[in-house]
Amino acid sequence: MIVVEDLHKHFGGFHAVDGASLQIEQGSITGLIGPNGAGKTTLFNVIAGVLPPTSGRVTMLGEDITGLPPHTLFKKGLLRTFQIAHEFSSMTVRENLMMVPDGQSGETLWNAWFGRARIAREEAALRDKADEVLQFLTIDHLADEKAGNLSGGQKKLLELGRTMMVDARIVFLDEVGAGVNRTLLNTIADAIVRLNKERNYTFVVIEHDMDFIGRICDPVICMAEGRVLAEGSLEEIKANEHVIEAYLGTGLKNKHKVHA
Repeated sequence: MIVVEDLHKHFGGFHAVDGASLQIEQGSITGLIGPNGAGKTTLFNVIAGVLPPTSGRVTMLGEDITGLPPHTLFKKGLLRTFQIAHEFSSMTVRENLMMVPDGQSGETLWNAWFGRARIAREEAALRDKADEVLQFLTIDHLADEKAGNLSGGQKKLLELGRTMMVDARIVFLDEVGAGVNRTLLNTIADAIVRLNKERNYTFVVIEHDMDFIGRICDPVICMAEGRVLAEGSLEEIKANEHVIEAYLGTGLKNKHKVHA
């Protein structure tokens, strides 16, 4: 679904992404791991149009999407969440979801004056869809809560819910488990797997929790120093000599295990 070819992103003399090449298969849940500073989030930002690449190429289903802005990629079904949730804190959880779809009739002044019936119908449909999403994520009891009052894990579920309000095809999740308790992390994992199996979402997940990665991700890609170091199952990655060295600074294979 996504092909990244010889991608580079430089910040002055610092090469955050340094010739990374990888493929994301349609319908997969791919894990992206690596030591801090490996270039994982920068890679996400370049693919998702948040940052322009220095050089290299990104294609989605054969179409060159290199350097396209996030709003254009959004319309193509490529979405990305952030390590720190970006909710509208003063709005309710339901309202946060209802804001996601673009092209709503109420966004134009003309319709606000003369198309009130159409706006009302759209808002009723959006409300129904938002409530369906909240029920799917098991946080429907929070529908009328201000989003700023949610816990870290609940905010991550809300971000995942946003992707369900549009026709998402591939979702890049950046450290979905950061600051999330184990119970909510299990809820997030269940939702990701259900979206993958029931709605054919493709996911790419940056995460440091190896139990989480091992539970839902196959394959797993390991990055280090801006490049792809290894790819395979989690067990294959953990046994890889180069991965062990990148994480632990030692090549003593079979004497150490990779932990994040």
